Amino acid sequence: MKIGCLGSGTWGFCLGTLLATKGHVVKLWTIDLKQKEQFDKTKKHPALPDLQTTENISLTTNLEEVITNADLIFESVSAAGIRPVFEQLKTLEKPRSSCPIVLTSKGIEQNSCKLLTEVVIDIMGTDIRDRLGVLSGPSIAEEVAKRLPTFVVATAYNRLMMQVIRDTFDTSFFHVYLNPDILGVQLGGAMKNIIAIACGISDGLGFGNNSKATLIALGLHELRKLCKVKKCNSATLNGLAGLGDLCVTCLSPSSRNYRLGVLMGQGNFKEEALLKIGAVVEGLYSCVSAIQLSHQANIDMPITETVYNIAYKGIPPAQAMATLFQRTLKNESF
Repeated sequence: MKIGCLGSGTWGFCLGTLLATKGHVVKLWTIDLKQKEQFDKTKKHPALPDLQTTENISLTTNLEEVITNADLIFESVSAAGIRPVFEQLKTLEKPRSSCPIVLTSKGIEQNSCKLLTEVVIDIMGTDIRDRLGVLSGPSIAEEVAKRLPTFVVATAYNRLMMQVIRDTFDTSFFHVYLNPDILGVQLGGAMKNIIAIACGISDGLGFGNNSKATLIALGLHELRKLCKVKKCNSATLNGLAGLGDLCVTCLSPSSRNYRLGVLMGQGNFKEEALLKIGAVVEGLYSCVSAIQLSHQANIDMPITETVYNIAYKGIPPAQAMATLFQRTLKNESF
């Protein structure tokens, strides 16, 4: 197939390379001319120097070139970039009406509090529903690049679309399960980033594994609260897109969200930590959205609120985490 990718970050490039090794012709869209020029010379991604590429993959700064005559399109831009990118896509000659579109970004749009497929439908119209899907789950790009065993989830509004995603992306080491709960899969992928920041802050403060385990368990409870608000299937959060993604993001040093939390816990301001990481940290964006959504629904989300207070209100991490851990005790009830 001819496959177009909207975005050229580590995840998009990693998936693009995976598809290219399956024999597909993959073209990635980038807004970074220097990245394109470097790739043309070295055939390497600067953040994935050990990832071997094939002649089937290329980069371009021309968005129309990526989508024209594509058999499938997937995106890997930031959550904040979904709306502007698809608004730009809409102004161009549209992809073929049968072209599947797969979202791989994770987040909740600020102010609208929409999950990313809802944003795309808002822009492109309801006709896109049957060919719109999502790939999510516990998948650190660097591990996929090393071809380590990885298990993810494909979801869509249309069951045939789920099968298209599985057939396209599944390999001997990258295994794709199916889950029809498209909103629940997306919610799990968005919220786990916020909890990972909290876990990183806890580790940065030296609070140990007991505290981190508590944050993961109670963080999952916060996911369940929002699950009811968005009318998702709570059972989805027991699987790869929920608990699985939550664990890998909260525990892996490769996770940008976790690393950001560690840096802030060690005394770095948010802006300083972001400069050290040098890449988008999705949990910061979705944290604002989750707070907005929780206030609209009048539900208590103390871990999310703590991350927000540290990142956006400047409350010292030690003070904010102490407040969180000293909350009034009550019966554990989910």
